[in-house]
Amino acid sequence: MAYKKDILVTGGAGFIGSHLSEKLLKCGHRVYVIDNLSTGSLANIEYLQQSPRFSFIKGSVIDETLMQDLINQVDYIYHLAAAVGVKYIMDNPLESIKTNARGVEIVLELASQEKKRILIASSSGVYGKDGKVPYKESGDRLMGAASTHRWSYASTKAFGEFLALAYWYDQQLPVVIVRLFNTCGARQTGQYGMVIPRFVELALMGEPITIYGDGTQSRCFTDVLDATEAMILVMENANTVGEIFNIGNTEEISINQLACRIAELTDSSSEIRYVPYEKVYGSKFEDMRRRVPDISKIKDFTNWEPRIKTDEILRRVIESYRNNH
Repeated sequence: MAYKKDILVTGGAGFIGSHLSEKLLKCGHRVYVIDNLSTGSLANIEYLQQSPRFSFIKGSVIDETLMQDLINQVDYIYHLAAAVGVKYIMDNPLESIKTNARGVEIVLELASQEKKRILIASSSGVYGKDGKVPYKESGDRLMGAASTHRWSYASTKAFGEFLALAYWYDQQLPVVIVRLFNTCGARQTGQYGMVIPRFVELALMGEPITIYGDGTQSRCFTDVLDATEAMILVMENANTVGEIFNIGNTEEISINQLACRIAELTDSSSEIRYVPYEKVYGSKFEDMRRRVPDISKIKDFTNWEPRIKTDEILRRVIESYRNNH
């Protein structure tokens, strides 16, 4: 049987990667996943391993020999492997920097040797501290001090973007970059600081819903099904090479509103408690007050826009958690 394409997904056993791999399989592709399972999980891809077009390799993107072998076999690469989650990054600063910076360097170098088309998954974190909202791809960025670990993740992601574009400019590597804004949905864990699954778990257990900070900070949440659809659309579009795209929802909600809505949807009696940032992440922690994307560029290129509203996202996460616990 002739497959449409052979595709490598790094970090494919993670939350976003497993959903992306599932969607690529449904499109008729052959999918290879590499993941070191530091934050990914075999449970995320257990059902995918039933497909003869799916292969899982436990390993690290920092293993150049392994990555060379995998990249030689495929047509496309989706590079999602990274240290994720505020809590994980704050607890493991050195490992996070090495994984993100060295990983993207190796993948881009090997992809460039055969001019393999590659998508680099970046983050809304690259916009840094509060700036002009909504964030536009061509807008300025404002990073915090190097002594504040909070910004190491954003800096490594920005480094990956600069490096990817340099490969495009200098070596014509067909690369596209996406900046993901608070992607969430079924199979996401709150273990590494992701707010929606953490709030849902606490609400369903009847424990206090704990908000870090004063709760007035706001976010825009994107369902993983919308996000992965957008990633495939920009990857398949010949006109997106060398471009950066925001992938996000524009429906803004404060963390206070989010906690109250989750309590309401779960019919929970949980009280809401507030914990200062420094008690969770230490004294050197800074947060973005707002994180809102301008998605006009990706809409212009692909006609994509998110379809799943925040309330529906919350209902899906709640249902998923109840079914699996």
